[in-house]
Amino acid sequence: MQQDQPTYYINSKQSLFSLNLKEVWAYRDLLYMLVKKDFVTFYKQTVLGPLWFIVQPLLTTVIYIILFGNIAKLSTDGLPQILFYLSGITVWNYFSESLTKTSTVFTANAGMFGKVYFPRLIMPLSIVASALMKFAVQFGIFLAVLLYYVLFTDTVHPNSWILLTPLLILLMAMFALGMGMIFSALTTKYKDLTFLLTFGTQLFMYITPVVYPISALPEKLRFLAVFNPLSSVFECFRYAFLGAGSFDLMNLIWSSIFIFALLIIGTVIFNKVEKSFMDTV
Repeated sequence: MQQDQPTYYINSKQSLFSLNLKEVWAYRDLLYMLVKKDFVTFYKQTVLGPLWFIVQPLLTTVIYIILFGNIAKLSTDGLPQILFYLSGITVWNYFSESLTKTSTVFTANAGMFGKVYFPRLIMPLSIVASALMKFAVQFGIFLAVLLYYVLFTDTVHPNSWILLTPLLILLMAMFALGMGMIFSALTTKYKDLTFLLTFGTQLFMYITPVVYPISALPEKLRFLAVFNPLSSVFECFRYAFLGAGSFDLMNLIWSSIFIFALLIIGTVIFNKVEKSFMDTV
């Protein structure tokens, strides 16, 4: 006997705060397919294939060691340069890729959105999930290098704050998702904002402790780091795995509150624009 299929009603009279998580869950197979498609497509369009996820962070780390470690002689809080820069690169790559791809979700997928209905939130979620798979590969490289230093040196001291790693990843995903949804809504009307975001993301890296610790800043300017919600995330990540840094739990709590509020704002704007973006994209 054939089971009755669930009935879905598609309408635009929904709350701006609605995430439609029940509907997103119903389309979880589509989410899986989009993540798989993005991952497989990237492999097919590169010479090195999956090795690129390994080569890219290692090459970037070598460049940072030469430029920021040996030439600029920036502090690494006494940590091995390769671990310090690799930790920052690993975390930053996940955030920046999630943000830049989410910011173009409307314009890049207008053709698909105009032909078939599915919860629009599926698309940005698939981007964040796909980036998480790439992050897992690079995070594995970081752990392998970390394990070597833990076993054969006494320069790093991982601690129990490692347990916060899932929270730190979630905060980065939420921040990228919130900012990305805001910019994706704006770029449907103002296309040149895409170039502004590309430049802004590169600039944002240098006001985030990716290639330097907060302790390297002049003491009178360190309070400014509190206004960057990613600062406490990066410092907590380094403190947890490497045992050095300027980690402050209160700053992390403040960052969490700010990021959650930003995600709500991004959701409201995303829900409002998705109803009429086809008229302007």
